[in-house]
Amino acid sequence: MGMVMAVSFTRYGRLYYLDPGQHTPRVGDRVLVPTEYGPEVAECVWAPQYVTDDLDGLPVCEGPATDEHLARDEANRIRRAEGKAIAKKLIRQHGLPMKVIGIDYLNEANTYRLYFSAPGRVDFRALVKDLARGMQARVELRQIGPRDEARLQGGIGPCGRDLCCATFLKDFEPVTVRMAKDQDLPVNPLRISGACGRLMCCLKYEHPLYQEARERMPSMGAEVATPEGPGRVVGLNVPSDQVTVRLDSGRRCSCPSASVCSPRQQHDERYSD
Repeated sequence: MGMVMAVSFTRYGRLYYLDPGQHTPRVGDRVLVPTEYGPEVAECVWAPQYVTDDLDGLPVCEGPATDEHLARDEANRIRRAEGKAIAKKLIRQHGLPMKVIGIDYLNEANTYRLYFSAPGRVDFRALVKDLARGMQARVELRQIGPRDEARLQGGIGPCGRDLCCATFLKDFEPVTVRMAKDQDLPVNPLRISGACGRLMCCLKYEHPLYQEARERMPSMGAEVATPEGPGRVVGLNVPSDQVTVRLDSGRRCSCPSASVCSPRQQHDERYSD
């Protein structure tokens, strides 16, 4: 058992988990988070609390942000806004098919890191020179894909909640159309695609449950005996663990899968007396 807290560098942005160490920040406090380029200011969105899991290897919070850190953070925010405006202007001047998605400023290295999306490969060698001259700093350009674009921009998913990739997902796991088919979802791109235009990451969440259910529940078309009489399986509802059966009388009924599976029936026959 240990303590953990969560912070975000932007309001409603991705969460990062820390070991609070000796500090006890409250929600809304600005704290220092260790990064590759030194401590950065972030907002505490989840106050320290005990968790049952052992979370080893979490970065340790470096304490509350001082006025100096807050001033530097505000100056960097202004630099990022100015750098983004300069980048958009120069991209238009060069006529490149690029879209600026996000920008970071590394204070210690005096470096801008510009993230962009494009339909294909872009020759931006001339652009980099003009960016470095206009921003008076070193500039790194990184092309990202649709999923990373959605992660950086954020947004609302079809479920009505903030995008998973912009809040808590750390890595993108492979998602296939087979997962949608296994969950009896319509194979319609408009229904199973996320804000990025790719298959929704949440298709991965419940897929193991459906795989387990397929092995445990009777298959479609199987002849089963229900409490209301024999029939044939015509539908499966995995979330509610229900089986729809068309009885030999022609009527349909829904019942728990346990009441039609053979192990449960054998158990009832053996111990019913």
